[in-house]
Amino acid sequence: MSAVPKKNIFTVEEYLAGENGASIRHEYLAGTVHAMSGGSNQHNAIATNSMGFLYMQLRGKPCQPFNSDTKIRINLPDQTRFYYPDAMVVCKPNPLEDHYQEQPVVIVEVLSPSTRRIDTTEKAEAYLRLASLQVLLLVEANRPQVTVYRRDAYGKFVQSSVEGLEAVIPLSEIGADLPLAALYERVTFTEEDEE
Repeated sequence: MSAVPKKNIFTVEEYLAGENGASIRHEYLAGTVHAMSGGSNQHNAIATNSMGFLYMQLRGKPCQPFNSDTKIRINLPDQTRFYYPDAMVVCKPNPLEDHYQEQPVVIVEVLSPSTRRIDTTEKAEAYLRLASLQVLLLVEANRPQVTVYRRDAYGKFVQSSVEGLEAVIPLSEIGADLPLAALYERVTFTEEDEE
């Protein structure tokens, strides 16, 4: 019988110190650290488009976008997590010396085949527990479609789907709109992608 390898458990402080000088980004889940893989060019094009378009619309306004180099700290009742979304918009930012944000209003997560299950379950569930969050966008990489979770007047999230390059996602919560044509600019879909 072989011994089960022991998992290293890190404190939040140890994780943040290690992540500050790391060449590879890691996400943190209740003491365990998981290395992140790089995204495809298509994934990165969509993420960059979302960030660039939001940046242009939010110039001179109180809310500001952050790219995938900024992580989100999520304090759950029984644990702390850190994730790197593809983009987010924050209206009450953390201090400049911090390496994370805690109050995103909008989160954009581009789905990849290798991370889809985690992105649509574990991550999405954690994001939706953030009191500040108003809109979560789960963006398909292989077709022009976005699943939108939007907080309603009762504080509950309502899910909808937006499809097609002519569609626009209104983001009145931050005074912006996100046209799918801009989100998927320079992205080419193949029949294989759409299957």
